[in-house]
Amino acid sequence: MCRDDSAILQRADGTPIATFTVEIADDAAERERGLMQRPSLPKAAGMLFVYPSERPVAFWMHDTLIPLDIIFLDGAGRVISVQAEARPRDDTPLPSQGAAQYVLEINGGLADRLGIGAGTVLSHPAIAAGRAAIPCR
Repeated sequence: MCRDDSAILQRADGTPIATFTVEIADDAAERERGLMQRPSLPKAAGMLFVYPSERPVAFWMHDTLIPLDIIFLDGAGRVISVQAEARPRDDTPLPSQGAAQYVLEINGGLADRLGIGAGTVLSHPAIAAGRAAIPCR
């Protein structure tokens, strides 16, 4: 069941992979702050960045204290790329490798351990039902 505070990741055939409790960053100030200055992140938690439309985006780890996996998703919620194990406090831009509308940040190393990558789909109420690869139920 989809809820605003849950990011449901699954394979394209609907097989569940993981559900993360998420904070939503859907305005410029929240997206700029992200997970900066946090000393830790619970294993099953993350932050979902929501943009008004698809576009190339780039993230950096300035003032971010923990390693993160940055998962870029298109407007239908399909993974387009993953920046794995982004280094804390690194100002190097980490680009989306395509047009993204959603970005999910989780603890570094989890994407690889869970098999999150191409073929993975996000279900979340922020993704319009008519556009979603796997709509919320």
